[in-house]
Amino acid sequence: MKTLFTSLRIFLFFTILTGLLYPLFVTGIAQSIFPYKANGSLVVNNGKMAGSALIGQKFYSAKYFSSRPSATDYNTISSGGSNLALNNKELILSVESRKKSFLELNNLNRDITVPSEMLFSSASGLDPHISYRSALLQAERVAKARNYSLRQKLHLLQLINKQRERPQYLLLGEDRVNVFLLNLKIDAII
Repeated sequence: MKTLFTSLRIFLFFTILTGLLYPLFVTGIAQSIFPYKANGSLVVNNGKMAGSALIGQKFYSAKYFSSRPSATDYNTISSGGSNLALNNKELILSVESRKKSFLELNNLNRDITVPSEMLFSSASGLDPHISYRSALLQAERVAKARNYSLRQKLHLLQLINKQRERPQYLLLGEDRVNVFLLNLKIDAII
């Protein structure tokens, strides 16, 4: 009986420590030092919640930059990849279809190499980023759909450069652009 009560006291102690005190401590530090990140990197646009800078969204109009494909159609509840093998016929057909669509949508030659992130969905299906090159390949289409003047086209390219994120720690990944944030910014171009 003594062992049972000792075990229960230890269980209760660690439950309070790891289940209550530690989370409150970490949350308090995060809220005081990184409140934007701790609250989900939420973006407010014109007084309305537009979404999170960490979660991609699907953009249907030619006036917007296209996001990376999502196996879950950007559903955050069932996020995940397709888990199809590289030799799976469904994946091969999907990649070929996405390549054809990307080239046609952006009025590009068939010999252009389409960046891989525009062909394959991400592991989470929610990535808001595309490569810098993907953004540049779409810039002409977006400018044309918005009937931009030459000055506005140059401003759009400058905006892409401003939204460009370098590799993490200067060596992990590649230059990328957050499509969600970029599309919010281009709506402000006059």
